[in-house]
This record gives sequence, C-alpha cells and structure tokens, in this order.
Amino acid sequence: MRFLTVLLLFSYLAPRTSCLEIKAQKRTKYEFSRNLPVYADSLLKDMTFPMAWGNSPVTDFNAWRQTARQKVFDCMLTPPPPPPPRLTSHATTPGASAPGYTLLHEEHRDGYTARKIEIPLSRYYTVPAYLLIPDGKGPFPAVNALHDHGAHLFIGKEKMIRPLAREDSVVLRDADEWAAQLYEGQFVGDYLARHGFVVFSADAPMWGERGQQEGPRRDRYDMIAGNMMMYGIDLSAYMTYDDLSGTAFLASLPEVDATRIGCMGCSMGAYRAWMLAALSDHVKAGAAVCWMTTTADQMSFRYQRTENGGFANCFPGLRRWLDYPHVASLACPKPMLFINGLQDKLFHEAGVRQAFSIMHDVWQSQGADSLLETELWDIPHSCPLKAQERVLQFFKKRL
Repeated sequence: MRFLTVLLLFSYLAPRTSCLEIKAQKRTKYEFSRNLPVYADSLLKDMTFPMAWGNSPVTDFNAWRQTARQKVFDCMLTPPPPPPPRLTSHATTPGASAPGYTLLHEEHRDGYTARKIEIPLSRYYTVPAYLLIPDGKGPFPAVNALHDHGAHLFIGKEKMIRPLAREDSVVLRDADEWAAQLYEGQFVGDYLARHGFVVFSADAPMWGERGQQEGPRRDRYDMIAGNMMMYGIDLSAYMTYDDLSGTAFLASLPEVDATRIGCMGCSMGAYRAWMLAALSDHVKAGAAVCWMTTTADQMSFRYQRTENGGFANCFPGLRRWLDYPHVASLACPKPMLFINGLQDKLFHEAGVRQAFSIMHDVWQSQGADSLLETELWDIPHSCPLKAQERVLQFFKKRL
C-alpha cells in the first residue's frame, strides 16, 4: 500500500508536457490554416454581394446609395453617443476651452500654425488631435489626414503631422523614424498645410494617446476588440464613427470652407479615407494610397500571405452584402483618387485591378467616370514623396 502511495505521488510530481510543448504540437485533423478556415474557398463562392450596385434590385442610384449606406451602418453595430452640440466659437488661447475644442498648445511653422487640441468625439471620450491652419485670410479648403496601421500603435496623428516641439522626445523621434520609413521623410499633413489646406488629424482608438495603459501591444488589439464586442461595440466601426465626427468638427471651424473638405491616407489610412468618403456628406473628394482589393483576393489561399488586419477593418456581416469596392462606390460621383503599388505585398495586383474595375463600372454608370482616378505605380506599400505630390495636385484640382 505504501509503495502504491509513493508511486502515485511520483506520478503526480513527474514533469508534464509544458505549455510550450503543447503549443508546438499539431493534430492530424484541423479546421484552420494560415489564419483562415480550410473552407475559405467555399465561403468566397457563397458571397454574392446582393446589395452591390448592379446586383441590388434598387435601380435608382440615389435610393440605392441610401439603402446600401444604411446597411453599412447596421453592420457597424452600436454607434458611440454623440458629443455635446458644437457652437461656432472656439478656443483661441492655450488652456482655454470652448464648446468646439480645448486648445492645449500651438506653435507657428513655415506658413501655418500648428495646434494641439482636444475635442469630444463622443459623450464617452475626448480625443487629442492636431490642427494645422495656414497663414492668411480663410476660409480654406481642408483635409482630414487619416493615419496608418503599420502594426505600430505608439503614435497615430503624429504619423501624419509633425508633433509639436514640446512633445516628449521619444514621440518626436518615433514620428521622424516612421515618416522616414513610410512617407519618405515628409509629414503629409504639414506638406498640405504649406500649400494652403487646413489639416486635421486625430488618433484612432488604440493608437497614440488613445492606446493601452500597459503600452502598445499589437497582440492585444484583437483581444481588446473582442472584449469591446461584448459591449455590442465594433472597434473598427468606432474608428469610422470617430472619422465621421472628426470631419463634422472640421466642417464647423470658421477657418474652413465646409464645401471644400477632402480626406486622405495611406494603408489603413487609405481604407479610412474611402470609408469616410462613402459615408460622409461633408467629404467632397478623397485620396487613398495603398488600400484597395477584393475579398476574393484578400481572403483566399492563393498567395503566401493572408489577411492579418483582423478587427482593424472588420464590420460584422458586411461582406455578406457588399465587397470593399462596393462600399467605396458609395462615394460616387465624388472625385476619388486611388493609388496602389505593384510591389505591394499586402494587396496583389489582380485583386486591385478587379476592385478598380468594379468601381469604374459604378462611376461610369452615373456618367462620372472621369472623376474616378485609379493608378498602379511601381512602388511598395508606402506613400512616397511623388504620391504625396499627386495627392496635393488632386486636391488642388478637385477642392
């Protein structure tokens, strides 16, 4: 009996398979591979996009756009409660508050003033943002500059607008390094401001000063997004709702000509740009650099790389109704510029060309194909100086 007790105790204390060893183990039968279900191709075949223009039974374009836009909003789940009503007066001295925003700091730059502000984008939260105002007498055309993803969450608005000199040195250095990596060393927002545009840029949820207390960790993004869904909230939709609210704020500024507002971005910022152009009546023109494709191309096994954006561009159930280019086509007949790179490993040429073709069919159906400009450049996933110049010339022409 004593021997049996010792044997059982030894068995209990004996080393067991470690968690790391378990993680390395593979089963011979499985249902997911490379972040996709093994039946991905079957799912794609069942996606008929019944609400797309040309598939929908609604044949009046304006009625279709209203119906399809509402479907997008339905898939965005619960919106954040709106901020308090904004008045036309705004703070003009640092530390002062007004119904529009609180001015934290400002500095004068080459031909424009840079402000760091805080604005209520929802009853839940107040958001830090940068605002650039050209010298001279307005009102001016304006651009909402939407920052990228890049799996780099430490900065957000600072990717588009050079941080104020009084920001933390770590933020300043990180912004310079990011601009060099993705934007060929130039801050797009400052570039536009020097050419006479009011420029606004705010942190998206999870980026910059809207990030995690524990520090930015990409591997926690999807976990937090899942937890947000437990509240009935889609984190990606909150990003879009905030872009809509930020653009409405931009339109309310006395320095801004509300009839000449555009939006632009690269990568996730490009996704945000065409989403915003599709859903906001304030936006009159949009430019998107390096984010357009089809679901069939992005969510299949045909390439080595599969989609890993996760919740950053996911509205529950939307792909059952509309594909990416179908949603972007809600912007029709607005002027839109799309640039994608032939060297872009995130968005393959076939999917980009198919998406461009779908959008051109829509603009052409409304006699507005000349207002849709789609271009494939020999560049990687980036927004180089020549792309920024192209965006500037587009806005000068269209705004």
